[in-house]
Amino acid sequence: MNVLDTITAYGNPLVRCIHKTTIELTKDNFLTEKGTCILGINASKACSDLNKSLKEKIKLGVAIKITLKADDVKETFIGYGNKRLTLKSKKDIVFRKSNYICDRTVLINCTKASRDLNRALIEKLFDHNKKLIVIFQELKDVGRTNER
Repeated sequence: MNVLDTITAYGNPLVRCIHKTTIELTKDNFLTEKGTCILGINASKACSDLNKSLKEKIKLGVAIKITLKADDVKETFIGYGNKRLTLKSKKDIVFRKSNYICDRTVLINCTKASRDLNRALIEKLFDHNKKLIVIFQELKDVGRTNER
């Protein structure tokens, strides 16, 4: 599986990850208690910054494996692209369990939301100095969802 793109982000003492339908990364350097889906701040990329090859795969509706790593703790989930995704947000990236699409949405029909993530990973990210690595890889043997 080839790596299509990598993003880094950082933790925050207010990381909760209890949202039932989304996971978010933001370029913002702060987090409030209302950000219950935010996994990382100070993200190195937003939707608009993603590699061209990853954007093309997303627009084709391919299945993408996401790997989240903080130190020795790892978590994975799968999401799907869609031809209707604009990938225009210059500030955020949102992974959605639903098929809702807006400029911040990077993948839809994801297999996990914030509240489904490994709690050991979330606990690591309570530290504002803790680096989160987000890896995007294409799943070749999974069907496309371009028409969803």
